[in-house]
Amino acid sequence: MVQSVAGLLEDGRISRARPFRAPHHSASMAALTGGGLKVKPGEVSLAHLGVLFLDELPEFQRAVLDSLRQPLETNKVDVARANAHVTFPANVQLVAAMNPCRCGHLGDAALACSRAPKCAADYQSKVSGPLLDRIDLHVEVDPVRAADLALPPPAEGSAEVRARVANARHIQTHRASESGARTNAELEGDALETFAGPDEAGRTLLMQAAGAMRLSARGYTRTLRVARTIADLAGVEKVGRIHVAEALSYRRQPPRA
Repeated sequence: MVQSVAGLLEDGRISRARPFRAPHHSASMAALTGGGLKVKPGEVSLAHLGVLFLDELPEFQRAVLDSLRQPLETNKVDVARANAHVTFPANVQLVAAMNPCRCGHLGDAALACSRAPKCAADYQSKVSGPLLDRIDLHVEVDPVRAADLALPPPAEGSAEVRARVANARHIQTHRASESGARTNAELEGDALETFAGPDEAGRTLLMQAAGAMRLSARGYTRTLRVARTIADLAGVEKVGRIHVAEALSYRRQPPRA
């Protein structure tokens, strides 16, 4: 239905492929969330039930990025214009990438600019804290050097990872009959506590980390969801301390005083 409203159906045929949208960082707020004289869905709705990939995240206008905060929380976009008020679905998996600083060489003394590390703090501050709090997995990736390309392939390839992910999704689909949530990302309230509540050791660690890392209520629940998914990938029924610890390692660390 979203594709049809946007006029993107090829030859009028419905596609079974999940959407993947990767707008340029010059995209306007209307392009990202929807709008226009004849209101049309934006990129966040065109990616519904798929992936919205934002490359060079800090290069987007801050107001444009912050317009995603409500859709990421409610899985919908309310577009209000003088001539129309429309609600579009926006249940997406947000994937974003960014350099640590403007020059991109933070941590490399030979290539880093003279303003390091202050340049990194200035660059990363272009993305607001509330938006970062809605991103569950923060992963630093080391640069790939030419010598790395000659290394042997990893022991576990993409096919093996795909099989583990598919099995975890099957577990979540089976759980949906009891929880009403299709994926762990949709667990909330009593269902979140029932299916993602950790054991005693895991809960103790989570409570300690909540204070040390200054987790918001949103961060607390999102950590539980990630821990549940990690346990599913491992084929474990009960969320344990090790799963909570890994989920916490992916949270954005609080800035140093």
